[in-house]
Amino acid sequence: MMDSPGFAVRRLLRETDRATLATKNRDGGAPEGAGAPYASLVLLAVDHDASPLLLLSDLADHTKNLQADPACSLMVDGTQGLDNPLTGARATLQGRIALHRDEGALARFVNRHPTAAMYAGFGDFNLYRMTVDRAHLVAGFGRIHWVAAEEVFAPLPDGYALNGQEQGVVEHMNEDHADAVGLYANRILGLPGVGWRLTGVDAEGADLRRDGTCARLPFENPVRDAGEARVELVRLVKQARAGRQ
Repeated sequence: MMDSPGFAVRRLLRETDRATLATKNRDGGAPEGAGAPYASLVLLAVDHDASPLLLLSDLADHTKNLQADPACSLMVDGTQGLDNPLTGARATLQGRIALHRDEGALARFVNRHPTAAMYAGFGDFNLYRMTVDRAHLVAGFGRIHWVAAEEVFAPLPDGYALNGQEQGVVEHMNEDHADAVGLYANRILGLPGVGWRLTGVDAEGADLRRDGTCARLPFENPVRDAGEARVELVRLVKQARAGRQ
C-alpha cells in the first residue's frame, strides 16, 4: 500500500539529517541583491511532531536573512544513492522560522548531530523551529502533490509525555542495551556495522545513527510515553533476535 503524500513528507523529514534552506536575501550592502533567493546547506533534526529544527549561527547569512524576514523554504532530499535521483522522493516545505527556546528540542538536535555539542552552547548559536504552511512532494515520476501542513504533521496522541522522557530512554538504551540497538540496525533494517546508537524516540519510531549514517526504526504501534516505548523496543529486539526482517 502506497504511503499518503502527507506521511511520505513526514517520513522524509524524520529520515533526513540535512536540508537546503532558502531565504530572502536582505540588503546586506548590496541593494541590487535584496529579496533575491539565497540557498544554503543546513543540518536538520525534527521535533516530536516532525516539525523541522535548525541550529543556526547568528553570523550566518541565512540567519540574518531570517531575522529580517522569517519566510523561508526548506528542501529535504531522499534521493541519495539512487542511480537516477529523479526517481526518488524529495519535498519542499514553505513556512516561517522562529527562535525555539526548548531544552528538550535542543537535546534532540544534539543527539541527532553529536558534533553540534561543540557549539550548541555558544552565545551566537540558537535553535529555530519551522512552522510549515504547506509542502510540495515529488516522489518519482508522476507522483507530485501539494500537501497541506495538517496532512504532514499528525497531532501527537492524547496524553503524550515522551517529549519529557525521551532523553532518559535514549541514554538507557545506549548505555545498557547497545547490543539491542545494533540488532535493530543489522537485523531489522539490514544495515551493516557496529557502533549504532539511538538518537531519538517519538510516537512513531526511533532514530539511529552510526558515524555519518542515519536510519529510522518505525514502530508498529504509536507510543505516548517511556513505558509504551519500552514495550515497542522490547518487541522489536525479540523480532530481531528471532532473525525476522
